[in-house]
Amino acid sequence: MAKVGKNYAEAAKKVDRSKSYSIDEAVKLAKEASFAKFDESVEVSFRLNVDPRHADQQIRGAMVLPNGTGRSQKVCVIAQGPQEQEAKDAGADYVGGKELLEQIGKGWFDFDVIVATPNMMGELGKLGRVLGPKGLMPNPKTGTVTMDVAKAIEDIKKGKVEYRVDKEGNINMLIGKKSFDDAKLVENFKAIYDVLLRARPAAVKGVYMKNVVLSTTMGPGIKIETSR
Repeated sequence: MAKVGKNYAEAAKKVDRSKSYSIDEAVKLAKEASFAKFDESVEVSFRLNVDPRHADQQIRGAMVLPNGTGRSQKVCVIAQGPQEQEAKDAGADYVGGKELLEQIGKGWFDFDVIVATPNMMGELGKLGRVLGPKGLMPNPKTGTVTMDVAKAIEDIKKGKVEYRVDKEGNINMLIGKKSFDDAKLVENFKAIYDVLLRARPAAVKGVYMKNVVLSTTMGPGIKIETSR
């Protein structure tokens, strides 16, 4: 553990904590400060001037990153009838109805995302206590409750990410891997940034984006310039 601490300390010296960097500079610096032996994720954290206790200031949705996330996602589809075959044809990792729900109820979680048709949500809702805390409950706002299961699977496999403001006003998102070209990470960041700007609640006064920080899995945080 001491070795990791030493590596982190050396990496942190490369970052001027009193400075805000452009996104291009931040991506370059994040790679230079990276010391892990594996292909780290690149993440961004937004601290927003919102109060999620108010319904009109809750920010939640999903989007497909222009260059994907670099991470494969296992998709579990809960459906019956024609949508079952549609899901299989679209490349879902697991497809089924009540038998899959029973497995989940017994503690099976060998998947990253659940997509469900609306007619299955009554049954799925019974597992809310299990799925809710894990962030796995499908939601129409993120496109995971739909009759068009093929489109949902395609988007997830392409690099769909969900975003949701937490009770402190933060949104944390994955924008790719350290092995990505700088330009692809920058493009993914700008896509997310633009989506969150458009989601600004009308009730917010003054500065909306209070703080934006980029980091790799093990690396130091790098503050990014914002104008809003």
